[in-house]
Amino acid sequence: MIEEINFHIVELESMKKYPKELYCLGDTSLLERKKISIIGSRKPNQYAREKTQELAHKLASAGVCIVSGGAIGVDALSHKAAGSENTIIVAATGLDKRYPAINSKLIEDVELKGLVLSQFSKGSPSTRYNFVLRNELVVALGDILVVTYADLNSGSMRSVEYALKMGKEIYVLAHRIGESEATNRLLLEGKAKAIYDINLFVKEFGVSDVVEKKSDAFLEFCKSHPTYDAALKKFPSRVFEAELSGEIEVVNGLISLT
Repeated sequence: MIEEINFHIVELESMKKYPKELYCLGDTSLLERKKISIIGSRKPNQYAREKTQELAHKLASAGVCIVSGGAIGVDALSHKAAGSENTIIVAATGLDKRYPAINSKLIEDVELKGLVLSQFSKGSPSTRYNFVLRNELVVALGDILVVTYADLNSGSMRSVEYALKMGKEIYVLAHRIGESEATNRLLLEGKAKAIYDINLFVKEFGVSDVVEKKSDAFLEFCKSHPTYDAALKKFPSRVFEAELSGEIEVVNGLISLT
């Protein structure tokens, strides 16, 4: 059931104008958690996809709530990797709509287990200006902003402008020359800090220790450097989970422990 939030959210004081109305579906207690906003391109490269998932999953495992905009690409990867119960989606439409439609199942899961917020009343469509307002709210909610992949003149850079005005720290993944040119420029201009080690980053910003590796049949199996296909056949659910959490890595089709 769509409800109007009638309590003050301190983080939103950093916005140019505090929202006149704010609607929600889900668990508003997530607003009391430590929050980090993760944003980026709708078409990140494979490296950015993998590292975005690893970062969001490990931060969520360390007690951090992940905030993003529910769009395809980096947004959806972050929400999914964090788990529905550890994420906040900020919508650019009224909450009677699930936009984009391709992410409707994800949005529905977050409505049930996490939190979906919107500044827009029922029936509000997805206009260009609504996305601008949505992006400001995404940035405001997080203690810091992480941009995992962005091109020059992208919507992500508008969000970066909000973060700079709000005085929030900005972090980006380290990328090769010619890739994610917008985040590389932020580093060049000294406007962002690079994440070189995800585990160290999570240790700094997490609110609890990430669960240590447990000795189990799957990890013991991985010590023999099995093929990815063999591991997937024997432990179908654990392989994907271990990839996201960074417990294993796949090199030339073979699995090894990290």
